[in-house]
Amino acid sequence: MPIDLEKFYEKNNPTLSQEEFSKSLETKENEFLDDLYKKYIYRTQENFLSPLQAELIKLQEHLEKHKEKMIILVEGRDASGKGGAIRRITRYMNEKHYRVVALGKPSDVQTTQWYFQRYVEQFPHGGEIVLFDRSWYNRAMVEPIFGFCTQEQYDVFMESVPKFEADLIAHGFHFIKLYFSVSKEEQANRFLEREENPLKQWKLSEIDLQMQQKWDEFTIKKFNMLKKTNTKKSPWTIIRSDSKFLARVNAIKTILNKVDYEGRSLDIDFTVDPTIVISAEKELELMENNSK
Repeated sequence: MPIDLEKFYEKNNPTLSQEEFSKSLETKENEFLDDLYKKYIYRTQENFLSPLQAELIKLQEHLEKHKEKMIILVEGRDASGKGGAIRRITRYMNEKHYRVVALGKPSDVQTTQWYFQRYVEQFPHGGEIVLFDRSWYNRAMVEPIFGFCTQEQYDVFMESVPKFEADLIAHGFHFIKLYFSVSKEEQANRFLEREENPLKQWKLSEIDLQMQQKWDEFTIKKFNMLKKTNTKKSPWTIIRSDSKFLARVNAIKTILNKVDYEGRSLDIDFTVDPTIVISAEKELELMENNSK
């Protein structure tokens, strides 16, 4: 008879430390060890996130009360953990006051419009948060690499986007740019998992299959994007995302630190991990050193 993992987990006391629980599992059936340990780790991580997610609700309430607007861009290479982070950020939020925007291929009409227009149409009203799962920065990396825009369109974008974002901030938007940075090895592991896991195969696209081959091209475009579009008014925050859990924790802390919202907990350490959260300036320095 197959073991009921849920009951077994609860019976073995989820309040144990990770080390204590691991030792208790060593006496159990080996065939269940991996599943049980993974389940424990997952539960522990989700419980750790809960206080931070409660703070996000306070942030929402503050924005709603003062009719303030927030835009969060979530960028990064494919399989860098953007979607999972967005799900953790929004899990307990009030659905009436946030939206996740993931725009597809532009229509024939949209291709004739001002490039930013279809994104501006999705901007938040007072009291709302909008998270862009990929944004206008498609034109900085994906589009030029795969030939979806001309060199002139790319050049115009790179020149105009700092001004566009400065104007956006001048109009009172809280604006956060997160770039999830995954290593080449970890990206390959995640693509392999998508191939083998029937529950994740829908995530694998034709473009994904070319990402590893075009790694160096993306690296060059990433460098140029950070160099040109990281400004004092609109800085990039780099999130190291080989560990999905640590990336999620530090992304949430980065968002919470953006606004001095009411009711902030005094029991939570909002300090980001400096090995996970990197400034764009530091990232550029590291990239330059690695290219030598």
